[in-house]
Amino acid sequence: MAGKRAFVIVMDSVGIGGAPDADRFFNDGRPDTGANTVGHIAARQRLNMPHLDRLGLGAALRLASGAEVDGLGTEPQGLWGAATEISPGKDTPSGHWEIAGVPVPWEWHCFPDTTPAFLPEVTERICELAATGGILGNCHASGTEVIEEYGEEHIRTGWPICYTSVDSVLQIAAHEERFGLNRLLALCEGLAPMLHEMRVGRVIARPFLGDKPGAFHRTPNRRDFAIAPPSDTMLDIAHAAGRVTHAIGKIGDIFSHRGISHLWKGRSDAELADHLIRLAGQAEPGSLTFANFVEFDSNFGHRRDVAGYAAQLEWFDTIAGQFLAALRPGDLAIFTADHGNDPSWRGTDHTRERVAVLGHGLGARAIGHVGFSDIGASVMDHLDLPPTHHGRSFL
Repeated sequence: MAGKRAFVIVMDSVGIGGAPDADRFFNDGRPDTGANTVGHIAARQRLNMPHLDRLGLGAALRLASGAEVDGLGTEPQGLWGAATEISPGKDTPSGHWEIAGVPVPWEWHCFPDTTPAFLPEVTERICELAATGGILGNCHASGTEVIEEYGEEHIRTGWPICYTSVDSVLQIAAHEERFGLNRLLALCEGLAPMLHEMRVGRVIARPFLGDKPGAFHRTPNRRDFAIAPPSDTMLDIAHAAGRVTHAIGKIGDIFSHRGISHLWKGRSDAELADHLIRLAGQAEPGSLTFANFVEFDSNFGHRRDVAGYAAQLEWFDTIAGQFLAALRPGDLAIFTADHGNDPSWRGTDHTRERVAVLGHGLGARAIGHVGFSDIGASVMDHLDLPPTHHGRSFL
């Protein structure tokens, strides 16, 4: 059909368990074997997700991990299956790159869980760029907890708060007004090339406001400075072929703004949802829209908030219903995820899991177990574009 469009929607961290190599990934010193984001939430709190379940969410959960939960398991009316990642990470860039057809070909550099966590030359470079006499933190930490601990000292000294996690990332928190948002962004942008040479995936600017513990809060002006993918992704291929590409949310940062015609940002997932629903009606014939909804992960997974995560899933299912109703004949929409973040799990980090692949536009179709890269290959197939370097179309 002429003018076919494709939409890929990543529900950040909405894993469905069952990763065969979960024993190689750890939280709080113990393996991720048995983690299951959707399964464990649904076992504790019955989920009402009729739109995504109708596509095949419950069936994909059962395929991936064997989990049977009350409320999920309607006979699928969409394309459905479970995807397994091969990249050696359970982080945002690894998952998204592989979805887009580029598995990560290297081991990411992660910082040790020590204090200090960063090499002296990294600290020196931060101080040089920030024009400060030192940094605060220099450790593994939760992003909300670290500003509670160091926020007042940061305001007093002007030193940036620098921290990391089990992911390949260096995060820098600074007061949006006292330190300055533009100064923070310039600091992270200037530091990124050095970290990328070390195979650190992202330098993340984490601005916050407030004047004392209890009042500190992060703002929506986060910015990720990510290493560029090592080869062409589905965005690059579509853009090079003259197709219009739309990126919603973090997609621009994750792909170093490569292969993107239009970037749509928002202060919340609710604002990003408005963009997605609008593009369902307005996106150009032959276009590709790639969206990330991050609040499952940032607001509820890392904070181990089962009830909040459940509410977010149900809210998003309503959004999915509105979006699906606005699509045109010939459109392909795929809902998936980039990793897990089981809010019932130990620790506060991502969990290694399989993810659901739920498709609208091709009728009922079971695709079984597929790879992350098969998603990108299938999108290119649907759009009649050259294939990605990795993956096999399941269409």
